[in-house]
Amino acid sequence: MRIFVIMIAAAALAGCGVDTASTAASAAAAKKQEIEQGKKTMEQAQQKIGEAMEQAHERAHQVGVEKSK
Repeated sequence: MRIFVIMIAAAALAGCGVDTASTAASAAAAKKQEIEQGKKTMEQAQQKIGEAMEQAHERAHQVGVEKSK
């Protein structure tokens, strides 16, 4: 009977560990997804900045050409 109680207690404690591990795994997966989304957002922002700089350069070039006429 004593061994049975010890086995039940061990199983209960092991179950807590599994729950904690699955919670940690879920949190890690969510954090990974958050990081990936942040990288995508950063890449999109960099692309928009590059496009804006290119447009500004083109406008400056056009103004320079018009002044030289």
